[in-house]
Amino acid sequence: MPHTTNSIYPTHLPGDPQADPAAIVTHGAARFTLLTARLVRLEYAPAGGFEDRASRSFVHRRLAVPAFTSQRVGTRLEIVGEHLRIDYDERHGFTAAGLSITLANGCTWRYGDADDANLGGTLRTLDKADGPVPLEPGLLSRAGWSLVDDSASPLLDGGWIAPRRPGAPALDLYFFAYGQDYAACLRDFRTLSGQVPLLPRWALGNWWSRYWAYRQDELLALMRDFAAHRIPLAVCVIDMDWHITHTGNASRGWTGYTWNRELFPDPRQLLAELHALGLKIALNLHPADGVWPHEAAYADFARALGQDPASGAPIAFALSDRVFAQAYFALLHHPHEAAGVDFWWIDWQQGRRTPRCAIDPLWWLNHLHFHDLARDGWRRPFTFSRWGGLGGQRYPIGFSGDTVISWRSLAFQPYFTATAANVAAGWWSHDIGGHMEGIDDAELYLRWVQFGVFSPILRLHSTQNPYLERRPWGRDSETLRHARAALQLRHALIPYLYSMAWRDHAAGCALVTPLYHAYPDAAPAYACPAQYLFGSELLVAPHCAPRAADTQLSRQVVWLPPGDWYDFFTGEYYPGDAWHSLYGELAEIPVFARAGAIVPLADAGSAFSADVDTDTDGDDDDDRKPDAAPPTARPTPPGAPPRLVVHIFPGADNRFELYEDDGESNAYLAGASALTPIQQRSSASALHLLIGPTFGDCSVVPPARAWTLVLHARVAPRQIVAEIDGQACPFETQYDADSGALHLILPPFAPQARCSVVLSPLPEVRRNEDLYARLARLIAAFRCASEAKRALAVRLDEIVADFNILGAYRTALSDGQLRAMLETLTGAGLHQTQASGENLRIVWNRHADARLTLRWSIENRTTWDPYRRYRQEAGPAPRFAEYRPLTHPGAWQLSLHYGTLLAVSEREPADPTAAGEV
Repeated sequence: MPHTTNSIYPTHLPGDPQADPAAIVTHGAARFTLLTARLVRLEYAPAGGFEDRASRSFVHRRLAVPAFTSQRVGTRLEIVGEHLRIDYDERHGFTAAGLSITLANGCTWRYGDADDANLGGTLRTLDKADGPVPLEPGLLSRAGWSLVDDSASPLLDGGWIAPRRPGAPALDLYFFAYGQDYAACLRDFRTLSGQVPLLPRWALGNWWSRYWAYRQDELLALMRDFAAHRIPLAVCVIDMDWHITHTGNASRGWTGYTWNRELFPDPRQLLAELHALGLKIALNLHPADGVWPHEAAYADFARALGQDPASGAPIAFALSDRVFAQAYFALLHHPHEAAGVDFWWIDWQQGRRTPRCAIDPLWWLNHLHFHDLARDGWRRPFTFSRWGGLGGQRYPIGFSGDTVISWRSLAFQPYFTATAANVAAGWWSHDIGGHMEGIDDAELYLRWVQFGVFSPILRLHSTQNPYLERRPWGRDSETLRHARAALQLRHALIPYLYSMAWRDHAAGCALVTPLYHAYPDAAPAYACPAQYLFGSELLVAPHCAPRAADTQLSRQVVWLPPGDWYDFFTGEYYPGDAWHSLYGELAEIPVFARAGAIVPLADAGSAFSADVDTDTDGDDDDDRKPDAAPPTARPTPPGAPPRLVVHIFPGADNRFELYEDDGESNAYLAGASALTPIQQRSSASALHLLIGPTFGDCSVVPPARAWTLVLHARVAPRQIVAEIDGQACPFETQYDADSGALHLILPPFAPQARCSVVLSPLPEVRRNEDLYARLARLIAAFRCASEAKRALAVRLDEIVADFNILGAYRTALSDGQLRAMLETLTGAGLHQTQASGENLRIVWNRHADARLTLRWSIENRTTWDPYRRYRQEAGPAPRFAEYRPLTHPGAWQLSLHYGTLLAVSEREPADPTAAGEV
């Protein structure tokens, strides 16, 4: 669609910032607004003048008035609602003596109380981070309440940015009293602050980005190399060298709007060829230095601001000025967009003030760029920028910044990404592979790519260093094979991801969330920062530690919530409400599907999918053996109707709604979208699978589509009946007895049709752990004497019955190998992980095995008494316990003892990169 030449200002936000007067109680210098039954705005303005304009964080306050009563007795005010009671005494104002709120659970908050149980939010940027860094507070707290101080955030006045009124200090606070009803808290926050927009579908594919001075032919050749290696891409980001950087004047060269013709002699041709390759294009933007005379648009820009171009004076960045902002978009950005640039990477890292604006410009940049991209009414807007503060969920996608290349950085990113959901920020884009410094190696790169597959946005990136390699084929053949499989899987996941993007927009559920969002009453859900829920159907705990030299495997520890769980790739069963130690090879990504899960994938040949990698030796030949991706049916022949591959994990009834629209425009707001229900229901004798009919606008879906249903069970049903609109239809089946996966291949049918599949008798699903297979995989991977491996395999029955038999192999097995065997045999272990800079130790003993004991030595540094300062305690290993520094001040050591065979220890203080001592 063509772009218009002018942006329309002032911009505005939907909603009404003025609360219903019936929800407001004023008492002297204080004003209380009951926004919901559990959310109250607290204002204190001793100089008068309460604030009714929208702020950066809160734009809509006119909500249904909750039921409450208020009573004044002298200087005191009491407000009683359904879930809270406010007590205020104007003699003391906003102090601990003057203001308190009592929650329905009896907890009382007094002004000034610290929220030590806050679960964290997100952060402006991870620039220069090497591992965990403290996060800003979030909206959720185990204390049952949280407080947002909105007093200093900028305002919108007539749709334009404005500072707070000068004068005496004032307080503008929002008190969230939601207990552990985290979903309601976030839902109400989004109502006040704004929903998450629906991203374009193509943004969910693979992105390429690198800080590098590419030549035009070099960049095009690189993009073609991805296709030649059968690695799908959706987005090409061109970093700052697209524009002139050696300016010939005092400009630093970071800011620029004019193509560097030495590198890119024909920009329009470049953009056209990239689009012909099916790619969307972004250009990097550092706007802080304003507009200098070397820019092609300088003369027009100067005249637009009423300045003489002949002066050659640089024009300072001043986006808070309406005239500057108008010219900024119309002259510096719109011409590039008309030539083919799809969006901008706002790489703001120049501080929180500009010469002509005392307000932090980052949020305003994000806000204006978001609305400017939508100016034609057709294009679906988003920004790609750093976090501008609470309310930033309105402007996805977040760029997390320039991290150090290290295992510590990788291990922190799953926690960082999930915790951002505590402020409704879901769409983070990390530099996959890490940005700078550190030690760049193939294993770290591959594990980062695998995490990227199961993160919101997958963008390969690094800084300008020739020794940093982000091309999957730029290393060894093994890395290529596994990285290609992961990147192909990402594109296969897009139907699932796009449905989750719709769910985020329409229902307020982020793609990546901590487990306590869904399991707020489960203590283990707060003790597993390395894992997260990935949409409605999956749980992910990516490997973020290198392989050990002795086991040749990476170790990860995961807590699976109550219920039955299955390895997404193999169908292997894992019981829930339990901790598991996972030991994985390079190709393995710990991803679990809950019983009842329905996960639609794009088949080979679809618009966003490449063939599943069948090259197992890295030579680009088809070896006909799938790698990490779940198996799909045969590739869709050219010209055939598109096919979806739906993975179904029986064991619970479920309904999944596949969301579709044109993927790019705002037409979905007018109803041009469709939902296709996919259901599984069990009766006493059969499993019923139902697809369709699609409801909504069927013009946005293919006129006919084929389906492959992959049923992860154990025993194939004896009878299968498939019908389309009540009429029997032909189908094919493929059954893998080893994995227990049944592939049911259905013919194409129209979206208005209803397909029913009945499998009887009810397929037997896996509910027994395959302990022998897991032990056999460990033994095969171990780097130890081959005779020892053979002896272990021969005596495996005895070892399963009594782990003490492993004592006979103390000379042949390392402590790490013994630990892997014992954790697998006993379902018990000790693990150290990190949240936001806090060391966390976890002990679990899933089967309450009495042969395991836990010992801890504690040094109490609050006393000099020799009898009280040092002590040791011991007892049976608990089913689950967590140990945090705040609950155990001083130095201490935990030791888990597997009888007399092995002791695993963790210390505090400890090296945060340590994986445990044995």
